[in-house]
Amino acid sequence: MSSGPLALGLANLLLRPGARSRRTPDRAFDRLLAEAGRAYGDEQFVDDFRFLLRCWADAEDLTPVGWLSARRHVGRHLAGRAGIRRLIAENPAIEEEPIERPVFVVGLPRTATTLTHGVLSLSGEHRCPMLWELLTPGLYREPGERDRAITAARRLVGSIDLFAPHFRDIHRLLPEGPEECTFALPHTVMPLSQARVPGYLAWHRARDFVPDYRHLKRVYQVLQYGRPRRRWVLKSPLHLENLDALRTVFPDATIVWTHRDPETVVASFCSLVEHGMAVSTSPVDLYWIGATWLELLSRSAARGLASRAAIPPEALVDVPYSWLAGEPATGAPKLYAAMGAAWTDSEAARLSAVTARPGRARPHRYDLARYGLTRDDVAAAFADYDALRAEVDRA
Repeated sequence: MSSGPLALGLANLLLRPGARSRRTPDRAFDRLLAEAGRAYGDEQFVDDFRFLLRCWADAEDLTPVGWLSARRHVGRHLAGRAGIRRLIAENPAIEEEPIERPVFVVGLPRTATTLTHGVLSLSGEHRCPMLWELLTPGLYREPGERDRAITAARRLVGSIDLFAPHFRDIHRLLPEGPEECTFALPHTVMPLSQARVPGYLAWHRARDFVPDYRHLKRVYQVLQYGRPRRRWVLKSPLHLENLDALRTVFPDATIVWTHRDPETVVASFCSLVEHGMAVSTSPVDLYWIGATWLELLSRSAARGLASRAAIPPEALVDVPYSWLAGEPATGAPKLYAAMGAAWTDSEAARLSAVTARPGRARPHRYDLARYGLTRDDVAAAFADYDALRAEVDRA
């Protein structure tokens, strides 16, 4: 047995007494809220996370580590929201910070969104949020505040590496590296990558996400306040299903949409979910992962396609997978040119540092059949999107 399962088994054993709080999720939530510091006038935000923790408490096959992860997830968002509200109350000018012409890298997961984000981070004219900033957004004016935030991010990544050592072979998290908006967005489908929470899934489908993007904007206003203004380059595959809400809050955004064949996308992402879910759920139902995420990913693609027609052509950049995953020295200048940014010798000299994939213990292998899916299942679910992808590849 590898060190990951051994460490996870020991942690579940030690955390079993604390997992009893799962029987009373409202009481557990009230403790988290007290620790975060309640901000009055924010009742809807609070109620939404209370609902999420209730759903998590009902999750089938959730482990003690999974319940701890759920409470930490909810507690972090409550504390982050309360902190941002306090900062704005003390510094009202934060809400006047302009987030101008931001770039959002979107696309189905496993389509090189991370690589695209990394390539765009090379420019000194661009500003990408670091993982530690997204986990603990602040002004970092007090002595040691920045160091504490970085240390917290290192601990989070360290725990993931300890309990799921092969996760980093699929998606490597760097505490002080560029990371995606998923960590700052209040509500996404990512709880479904950790637990079976059908009540939350139904609620998520009916949600208005504009308030979530308003919160996201405040996060970046806080991170920009008192610092040099550069063009924000942001990223998350999960933006694809909410482009209308995104563009309501960021109307001058440039959308950089990455593309890859859906068969590979679904198989690769199901593998990612399997490795992540194994930390929080036991046993892991592989066929549930396949059925759930085929539906979620195809829905995301369909919603993205429905929003696409309203995006001005000058604000939309399509990036075939081959541009950066195949020939980055050729594709990176194309990407910069398409979004009106300058590609210089400075960026070219550092390109290999972004495109290299060091530290992999083993290659990432995946197979649709492992998750109860076939090529025909994927082809039927993504027919409209695949037609667009083929068109992008031909262009």
